[in-house]
Amino acid sequence: MDSIPWIHREEEHFCCRSSASKVTSSALFSSGGRSCEHYRRGCRVVAPCCGEVFGCRHCHNDAKNSLEADPRDRHEIPRHEINKVICTLCSKEQDVQQNCSNCGACMGEYFCEICKFFDDDLSKGQYHCDGCGICRTGGADNFFHCDKCGCCYSNVLKDSHRCVERAMHHNCPVCFEYLFDSTKDISVLQCGHTIHLECMNEMRAHHHFSCPVCSRSACDMTDTWRKLDEEVAATPMPEIYLTKMVWILCNDCSATSSVRFHVLGQKCPGCSSYNTRETRAR
Repeated sequence: MDSIPWIHREEEHFCCRSSASKVTSSALFSSGGRSCEHYRRGCRVVAPCCGEVFGCRHCHNDAKNSLEADPRDRHEIPRHEINKVICTLCSKEQDVQQNCSNCGACMGEYFCEICKFFDDDLSKGQYHCDGCGICRTGGADNFFHCDKCGCCYSNVLKDSHRCVERAMHHNCPVCFEYLFDSTKDISVLQCGHTIHLECMNEMRAHHHFSCPVCSRSACDMTDTWRKLDEEVAATPMPEIYLTKMVWILCNDCSATSSVRFHVLGQKCPGCSSYNTRETRAR
């Protein structure tokens, strides 16, 4: 059985190369001045929604969404509305900019004015996608934006993926985390639906190989169907079932067929898939 067609990682990040500055935020981190657990940067953000100060938007969302006891107080930070940051080195509150207006420290080797984002880890290959409206990682040369799917995919899928409108603008069908701006690896299935890689691996560990959304095979199952053919041929049915016929619906090609019943599975005569469901006996 082949692997999932391609694994796609989406993460909001940053886009612009820094200019020279007096002090880099890397110097702050070497002396223990890291602003938060999520990113290496030289500033903290002032949340426009509640006025509180956090290391980054993830710090805010953890505190004000998932950890907030009162559901009425839960909210996420509107990242594009962030307009104030506080320099980690001199504690100066100021408008969003790459270099501190007070001490001149570079608050992020990568800085995106649109996303209001700072980061010093240049190895992520950050770039801003105008189509997505946010920054992503992996290098702009390695991805393309699909207007119909409404997200960035690897160039490997440019001429081979199945388009699904707004494919990532929904929750993961397993864990229900929103996929479009998820920081976790995301898998694009053969049917075009998307799911977290770790959720897909968990499904496969429990022998579930179909899409949770449409029930189509999540990957190439040709070898599995061939082995099942051999098992069916080696497992004759009792005489009372030899003439039993059932109607099936194929989850892969959507064809409805009448086939001979077998306890190991019903094979679609159209596409040879065993990913079928019995609809009624005949």
